[in-house]
Amino acid sequence: RERKRSVKMSAFGKKKIFALSKGFVGRAKSCVSIARNRVEKSLLYQYRDRRVKKREFKSLWIQQINAAVRQYGLRYSTFINGLATTDVRLNRKMLSELAIYEPYSFRAITKIRGGQPPTKTRTPRPTVPSTIAQ
Repeated sequence: RERKRSVKMSAFGKKKIFALSKGFVGRAKSCVSIARNRVEKSLLYQYRDRRVKKREFKSLWIQQINAAVRQYGLRYSTFINGLATTDVRLNRKMLSELAIYEPYSFRAITKIRGGQPPTKTRTPRPTVPSTIAQ
């Protein structure tokens, strides 16, 4: 099925198309009309995957921070919230690097009061008068 060609791709010369299609298999590297479609698609994939790469790395950093924080009895969300309230401005990439290569420094960051889980204080349940209960 023939795909619609954009105006931008038609401005590409034959040499540019073949240069970008280097490494493709079959007629996708030697036939201009097929190479043009494949190059256009590959450029779309490049554009999309540059953003996907950022997304996947951020997800990886979050998993690494979560695993490191759990060792100290915290959860990721409470840890990040604690850092935000105490105005510690470390991004997730640096936090994961600290967690992996500098565990003592990372432990010091987790000991910041804002990063500690809230202490659970039990409030006594109100007692119901026995006349109402019966």
